[in-house]
Amino acid sequence: MKEKLREKLRLYLVTDRELARGRTEEEVVKKAAAGGITAVQLRGKEMTSRELFEIGLHLRRITRDLGILFIINDRLDIALCVEADGVHLGQSDLPLAAAKKLGGNKLIYGVTAETPEQARSGEKEGADYIGTAAVYATSTKEYPIEPLGLGGLKELVEATSLPVVAIGGLNVERAPQVMNTGVAGIAVVSAIVSAPDIKGAAENLTRAIEEDRREQ
Repeated sequence: MKEKLREKLRLYLVTDRELARGRTEEEVVKKAAAGGITAVQLRGKEMTSRELFEIGLHLRRITRDLGILFIINDRLDIALCVEADGVHLGQSDLPLAAAKKLGGNKLIYGVTAETPEQARSGEKEGADYIGTAAVYATSTKEYPIEPLGLGGLKELVEATSLPVVAIGGLNVERAPQVMNTGVAGIAVVSAIVSAPDIKGAAENLTRAIEEDRREQ
């Protein structure tokens, strides 16, 4: 199960309507899927619950047809209602134990870890994968701590046996060295969502990640 999940986390797209140049989430995901993404997280803090639900239903159909992992950010209720594959919880979101009490084994549970201690805690509490704090500085999302850097990322990866997905300022140039820390994959927002050519951007990231696989 863990190895299969690792494969599904290799190129993880996080949606962002404000960065999408007027393109819908559905359009972005379809084009990114053609370029090789393996997972999608629907993130829409500015959306109403109804909007998230409706977009979630559309993306659920798309990702199911394409065999792509579908995760909802923060919102356990939406994840359950649209039958997503999983939910991702930050340190200020619903506690993992409470989420698992409601969602049971219906979902994959990802948690954000800012430190090795939080990664170990997430694993102990039953998370399925770990998402990191920002590896590099990024304007896409505000983080309460300084970027991890490659050294901090490696420490976090080594603290857990769970698959780790790195995020924050990642692009084609940085992907190989980030993958070299032992992460399962990388998560990107603007590197794909903001790209004029979404499919091409995803293809370039896929090649950068696959280069790491060939060198192993």
